[in-house]
Amino acid sequence: MRFLHTSDWHVGKTLKGHHRLPEQRDVLNEIVGLAGKHEVDAVLIAGDIYDSAAPSAEAQQLVVQTLLAIRDLGVPVVAIAGNHDHAATFDAYRPLMNEVGIHLVGTPLVGESGGTLELTARSTNEPVIIATLPFVHQRYIVRAAELLANTPVENSISYAQRIQHMLAALAATFRPDAVNIMMAHLTVTGSTFGGGERAAQSIFEYQVPAAAFPAATNYVALGHLHRRQVVTATVPVHYSGSPLAIDFGEQNNESVVCLVEATPTTARITDLPIQSGRRLLTISGTLAEIAAQSDAVGDAFLRVWIKEPTRAGLREEVIERLPNALEVRIDPAFTAPTADSRPSNVAGGDRTPAELFAEYCATKNVDDPRVQALFARLHDTTFQS
Repeated sequence: MRFLHTSDWHVGKTLKGHHRLPEQRDVLNEIVGLAGKHEVDAVLIAGDIYDSAAPSAEAQQLVVQTLLAIRDLGVPVVAIAGNHDHAATFDAYRPLMNEVGIHLVGTPLVGESGGTLELTARSTNEPVIIATLPFVHQRYIVRAAELLANTPVENSISYAQRIQHMLAALAATFRPDAVNIMMAHLTVTGSTFGGGERAAQSIFEYQVPAAAFPAATNYVALGHLHRRQVVTATVPVHYSGSPLAIDFGEQNNESVVCLVEATPTTARITDLPIQSGRRLLTISGTLAEIAAQSDAVGDAFLRVWIKEPTRAGLREEVIERLPNALEVRIDPAFTAPTADSRPSNVAGGDRTPAELFAEYCATKNVDDPRVQALFARLHDTTFQS
């Protein structure tokens, strides 16, 4: 059978206040096109469909349109909730979505109650069993008494062990004649972060060893970490990564979806590049140097490090030359020193307020005569009135 594995869409995510729904629409349309081109038997979305537990109406509309477009290809969809999604809403819409071949799982369920789903691959007529484990918050998996009494290490062991028990219970429905797939939204110990994850729900206390995945599994489709990567394990374990760079920390990540061709004994994975999203780039230099790069960066969204002392209006000058600059910072080499920045107390010296203010500006690495002229004008106006 053939299926697409994707995750971490984060629909509704903004970047430095900039809405990215048009980009996200293009990316999701590309995923729909790949599902049709490769005639897949299913599309698996391993969590974090949305960026927020309370997504906007526009974000929800885009997701629903995408899921229906995949359904219109005759391809079933299986989607689990991630830590950014609202699990209860997934479960509320589950009965309705099931009717049209879109299977949502918000909270962990045992196999007989909906934790596993059995399909027949239209391309091969093989039985396919898909076990699902949405994101599990530590506060729900570890009893309150244990959280109060245990050390962080003990809580971590308890969380990992309980997740392993849940995975084993879900795998109890696997059969040797079927393609057995495990979907989960979690952090595997030793994996590489993508750069934009929510750290509080990815750190040590939330990590699960790769050995937790049952041996009967033919493919493990993971979400949560935004970097495309293969996890070293006794069964095929893969993060598809996010199909769109979420933040500048992910600017070098490869955006793909995974095409998986699986049998009851093998799995072959091909990365399909996603090309619709705009690039994220970090550039640095003086104002003149970054302006000279305007043609090279194209339509990429930019984080700009300025290698000049700060001055009034500098950010506006950068944006005038590079309209796609979403973040402008002063290079650390040109920022104010961390030492005491109070003006020095020169014994016997009577210095004017303007001289004291000029010394203060020097300690802050502010080199702008307009600022000092404004201070002098304000000072004179205040004391003359």
